[in-house]
Amino acid sequence: MPQALRQNRTVRGNMAQSTLLITVLLEDRVSDDRKTLTHNNYDKERHFEVVDIFEQQANTGGVWNYSTYAPSEELSIPQTDPHQPLEKPRWRRSASTYASLSKPDFATPMYESLISNIPQFLMEHPDDDSLEKQPLFAGRESVLEYLNRYSNDVRYLIKFQTQVYDVRKDKDGDCDRWLVCTKDLISNKASERLYDAVVVASGHHSVPMLPDIPGIRAWNMEYPGIITHSKYYRNPEGFKDKKTVVVGNSASGLDIATQISTVSKHPILNSARSKQPEFQRSESWKKEMPEIAEFISPSQGQRALRFADGQIVSDVEAIVFCTGYYYSFPFLSSLRPSLIVNGERVENVYQHIFYIDDPSIAFVGLPFKVIPFRTWEGQAAIVARVWSGQLELPPKQEMRRWESDRIADRGAERKFHELGKLEDFRYHNDLVDWALQATARVGDKVPPKWSERDAWVRKNIPAIKNAFADRGDARHAVRSVEELGFEYPVQGMTKAF
Repeated sequence: MPQALRQNRTVRGNMAQSTLLITVLLEDRVSDDRKTLTHNNYDKERHFEVVDIFEQQANTGGVWNYSTYAPSEELSIPQTDPHQPLEKPRWRRSASTYASLSKPDFATPMYESLISNIPQFLMEHPDDDSLEKQPLFAGRESVLEYLNRYSNDVRYLIKFQTQVYDVRKDKDGDCDRWLVCTKDLISNKASERLYDAVVVASGHHSVPMLPDIPGIRAWNMEYPGIITHSKYYRNPEGFKDKKTVVVGNSASGLDIATQISTVSKHPILNSARSKQPEFQRSESWKKEMPEIAEFISPSQGQRALRFADGQIVSDVEAIVFCTGYYYSFPFLSSLRPSLIVNGERVENVYQHIFYIDDPSIAFVGLPFKVIPFRTWEGQAAIVARVWSGQLELPPKQEMRRWESDRIADRGAERKFHELGKLEDFRYHNDLVDWALQATARVGDKVPPKWSERDAWVRKNIPAIKNAFADRGDARHAVRSVEELGFEYPVQGMTKAF
């Protein structure tokens, strides 16, 4: 076991035990990493006698929890600073018979009619295929039910409605351990406890990214309420008969634009720095536009925008920025070297998982453009084996070299954690190979590798989703790609990854 972890084995008082914290705030992997790190690994290895999981919401499911709470008035325009305080909840009445009880309600980026853009058999966990009972592209309610059900056997470890507000190193005798400060959101009572290791699974869909485009501040002050971010989009009702601009052509931007088009004026202006993805169909209700170059001063135009090609569009009535999120960990602000500089990526991490300067803190869920649950399960398997002494991390110098090489290949900003174009499949399979180097123990869980057929499906998802949409209402009965006419060509296939 790495020296940094061997030193963290004693707690205050007379009890000799190791303790693990898994902190979960607003995240989209609630059940997969928790179950892998606890029930399927640590519980059976008995390496950590105490495992605590903190969840600020009232239930599992993370960002898959839909909330009508969308405080867009709290959005800073522009929003370019990742160093934001922890979010504050709205309080809503519980469905409990005790009507006086309230639950904390956090704004999430989930909207009413969201449908997954990943086939359910790729999305689900390998040891629970019940999501395949749902349509091929499952709705948000079905995914939430699946996650809640999958997490049932570790719910006893979860302290719900508890917010982690600070995690820092604390001297405990001869050992440096993690002092974790939490607040019960119901009683408002603060607590502290020391832990040997911390898993951060808090996701990266909390702090919206909204660029500082020339003129945007004055424009927003003159026309308040027109500019918003996809985090606060819930349904298209507020866009009825409005001239609308949607900024961004990623999955959420395209989906939100499609929904808004059912009620808005046509065409919707879809502004983006890059060209429309090849798989995206041309639609009569949409006009592709370059990026916004300027919000024209109210003294020179009526709700007008100038685009990068010189076009000027006036009388804009709604703008939705689907421009992503910053990485932000306000409860880890004391770490040095810092994790967050400009919020484009997480600094000083190895393999998108371990904090290089102290690998007793690890992250599950940093990469994006991935098939999420299986990827997080691979990461969790590595964390479990490293912390239980079955795998050794390389020397710090080698971990730093990995980060430097990644920067040289992808840059030091957003693309650092991007694993598109089947890179997530290669990454996951590499994690599985790494996990299999560990000394096998009875009950250990090793997630399966992605197959060539899985990769073939992944490459064809855009076409599959278009065929799914073409079925209209009949799509709800579709459970497999074969029903849509997609057959895996067993013969003559070249290796995909």
